[in-house]
Amino acid sequence: MVKAEIQNIKLRFGIIGNAEGLNRAIDIAMQVAPTDLSVLITGESGVGKESFPQIVHLFSRRKHGKYIAVNCGAIPEGTIDSELFGHEKGAFTGAIGDRNGYFAEANGGTIFLDEVGELPLSTQARLLRVLESGEYIKVGSSKVQKTDVRIVAATNVNLTQAIAEGRFREDLYYRLNTVPIKIPPLRERGNDIALLFRKFASDFAEKYRMPAVQLTEDARNMLVSYPWPGNVRQLKNITEQISVIETHREINAAILQNYLPAQQMDNRLPMLFGAKGGGNGRTFESEREILYQVLFDMRRDMTELKSLVNTLMAERGEPGYTPTYPATTSPTINISPVIHTPSTPLSHADDDIQDTEEYVEETLSLDEVEKEMIRKALERHHGRRKNAAKDLKISERTLYRKIKEYGLE
Repeated sequence: MVKAEIQNIKLRFGIIGNAEGLNRAIDIAMQVAPTDLSVLITGESGVGKESFPQIVHLFSRRKHGKYIAVNCGAIPEGTIDSELFGHEKGAFTGAIGDRNGYFAEANGGTIFLDEVGELPLSTQARLLRVLESGEYIKVGSSKVQKTDVRIVAATNVNLTQAIAEGRFREDLYYRLNTVPIKIPPLRERGNDIALLFRKFASDFAEKYRMPAVQLTEDARNMLVSYPWPGNVRQLKNITEQISVIETHREINAAILQNYLPAQQMDNRLPMLFGAKGGGNGRTFESEREILYQVLFDMRRDMTELKSLVNTLMAERGEPGYTPTYPATTSPTINISPVIHTPSTPLSHADDDIQDTEEYVEETLSLDEVEKEMIRKALERHHGRRKNAAKDLKISERTLYRKIKEYGLE
């Protein structure tokens, strides 16, 4: 059972979800807060790192002091030192007076350095001095200043790689990374994805004064299976788009797919086949549809390869390639929940196919697979051939020919 304290934190900061990795991150933030140790929060862009330094500050002895958040990636390199450490009058053009930096303003409190991996190397050296001794020097001054600040940093940059490439100081990394907190990406949070969608849909319904959109079961499965490269930020953006654009409040998979970047949909395949079932919302029907697409692509590649082989053999004056199966039929592909991997050479593929017959639920020819994929693509795009052809990665002319060939008009 999740600790009551963690649930209270979620309510206070609007954190949605029950994924184990998320609860673990919150728990670490609460445990380290009473200390004065530096904290490094890591995670992909859009996972919601900004809530965790606030949790650390709230439960620390500095909670009555100032909390200042600084986006290091948004400040130009030429002014970052002045912003963080302050400057003296006349230190540079435009410095018409003395100015305190964030480290002076946050004295006795907490400073959150977001995107710390974007700091220039010279600024990293200044920051290291603050971490080691609490000392810094304003730009244009020679006087050493003191500050008592708790530093919490965050980054979506792989700092280990940045160190290897000479873009980040190794000694600073170890100083910042006294206590690491890793925020899991959205794709690893399972059913949290559907919870977040429902929360965002409710928020946008209130904002735009309209009924909240709801997902059908197939749309929910697709939502959970999608890899979400933009994480929570991307999910929120897509939920808003759907809430505003769609006139129907019930969203099925065909509608949802129009809002999910197509190049990311291909990444669902290993996730789907790697699933063991249970409560993850993935079904064999969704696996079957992805497999159809794979087989469709394989057929196209085989056709192109055969054409290339025939061309090369013709150039050598050799007889053309003849398929081992009758020209009027297509080889059969067995589609089953049990994925059978042949251990014999490729030349015995036909024998391997026969060996798997006892596991087969359904046997389809490549022509049938191709026909099914075209039919599904046309359904997804409501008969719009241009969009269907793009989805199938074939030309409109080829699609038109296939539609006539399979009687799909």
